[in-house]
Amino acid sequence: MLLAEVFVLFEWWHLARDGLLSRATFQRKLRPLMREVERLLAEATDVCPKPVVGTAREILKLKDALWTFVHAEGVEPTNNLAERDLRHAVIWRKTSYGTQSEDGSRFVERILTSVMSLRKQERNVLDSLTASLEAHLHGTPAPSLLPGT
Repeated sequence: MLLAEVFVLFEWWHLARDGLLSRATFQRKLRPLMREVERLLAEATDVCPKPVVGTAREILKLKDALWTFVHAEGVEPTNNLAERDLRHAVIWRKTSYGTQSEDGSRFVERILTSVMSLRKQERNVLDSLTASLEAHLHGTPAPSLLPGT
């Protein structure tokens, strides 16, 4: 049943992406689908095998981020483009033998993601990273990596 919802979601996404469905209509049509996907994920946590339960719980923890593409124009519902953009990071990790700690790994993945996102949006990387560090030091919200923000 969840897979059927995903097929419908992508059908509507492609129509919206191609300009055959307005953004407002896309968002309106997706509201009940989003609720149903979340309901099915919640149901999975009760009735599915352990590995599926864990995955469903992790998705539900991040459900707001799951639907970012619905609310933020320019965000895709898949990570295909992101995976291609981060291919250099995979090669770097293999040739440099990675990092020595979990914290180091998190830093590398986050900084490379940030740099690539900013470059794709033609935003100044140094200015944006400086603004993020200043926000952290002053206890204010960090600037967004979402397009157009």
